[in-house]
Amino acid sequence: MRLQGECRALAEAVTLGSMSAFWHPFADMHAVQHAPFIVDRGEGVYVYDEDGNRYLDATAGLWYANIGHGRSEVVEAVHRQMERLPAFHTFVDFATRPTLELAERIAAVSPDLGSKVFFGQGGSDAVDTAAKLARRYFAAIGQPERTVFITREWGYHGVNAYGTSLAGIEPNRAGYGELVGDVAIVPYDDAEAVEKAIEHAGPERIAGIFVEAVVGAGGIRPVPESYLQQIREAVRQAGGLYISDEVITGFGRVGDWFAATRFDLEPDMITFAKGVTCGYLPLGGVVIAPHIAAPFFDEPGNIFRHGYTYSGHAASCAAGLAVMDILESEGVLERAVELESEIPAALAGLTDLDVVTDIRSGVGALAAIQLDPDDETLPARAAKACRDAGVLTRAVGGGALQVSPPLVMTPDEVAEMAERFHAGLSTL
Repeated sequence: MRLQGECRALAEAVTLGSMSAFWHPFADMHAVQHAPFIVDRGEGVYVYDEDGNRYLDATAGLWYANIGHGRSEVVEAVHRQMERLPAFHTFVDFATRPTLELAERIAAVSPDLGSKVFFGQGGSDAVDTAAKLARRYFAAIGQPERTVFITREWGYHGVNAYGTSLAGIEPNRAGYGELVGDVAIVPYDDAEAVEKAIEHAGPERIAGIFVEAVVGAGGIRPVPESYLQQIREAVRQAGGLYISDEVITGFGRVGDWFAATRFDLEPDMITFAKGVTCGYLPLGGVVIAPHIAAPFFDEPGNIFRHGYTYSGHAASCAAGLAVMDILESEGVLERAVELESEIPAALAGLTDLDVVTDIRSGVGALAAIQLDPDDETLPARAAKACRDAGVLTRAVGGGALQVSPPLVMTPDEVAEMAERFHAGLSTL
């Protein structure tokens, strides 16, 4: 008891400026450990620090707060489920009602109504699930030689073993050695390069391609719709799978439930996370087309030996059900379509600033403020300057700033966001 009391006293004595016990993701901890930025609460499109200062959240947390912060409907749904049963594993034949219901709801809005849904805990393990399932599927149908995945420069597919290997952002792979082999990385916008990668590996060895319809963490890089169709057909002709990574774009970000639906891509699998619960609790998963699920559902004893302790977590799934209710009842997907034009129009004036070279947008409520790519320190300084001006953003690949606000943002808040960006970037 004495030790517990001493530990508690020590914790209480730690100042907010010396939170050295916490290791931040993707951070230079030498710089961060003595000066963390403490986010205390959120309301709508705004968050507040512990001093009560208000900031417009231009990133929706980390791409996820599509319905905004502080939605009591989700909190109450989670509370009800936690009072009843917070969680129970779903291995073998165990299930909870929210798990089953959310799977049905997601399957109902997926491109193929006969799809199955495999739940995980977030986007990184959704990608690992999809990659493992692709290889396991081909082994199940007698084509175990199909192990090669194609991925694209600037693509981000999480940080687990498969996701790290699939990363098209070179620093995210550096220093680990080879984690998963048989990965070919091609330019993000070159369909011919995909065809050449297939030819080089051998069509008979292609397992599939992982594709973000809009490159996210790599710098918000949309491509022509024809490109997505072209690379899908190239991989399909080779006998491989088209895997649509929608951890960012799923659940409304591009004005539809999935980018695959908007662009009529008919993928073999869809990875999702973030928007499914809008960050209220962690959840992710994979939507699996019927023909991929068939060997495991139709043949006895053919087990996909994969899953997580919290696959289909009851309270997380309750959050997902509440989020889907809001997305449907409040027309949030339709609002995303409006933001697709409102956001770039509001940000256009930023190109008058010396530090801004371009505004990239075009698909959904997503945009990038491109800064001088030759100044490696500029994105971090720019993000800090914008924070000081009352708008939160972050550096993404290629020297750009991320713009992906909550989909419930009003036109007045869009204008305010642009004004705060201008105020911050004008100081550089």
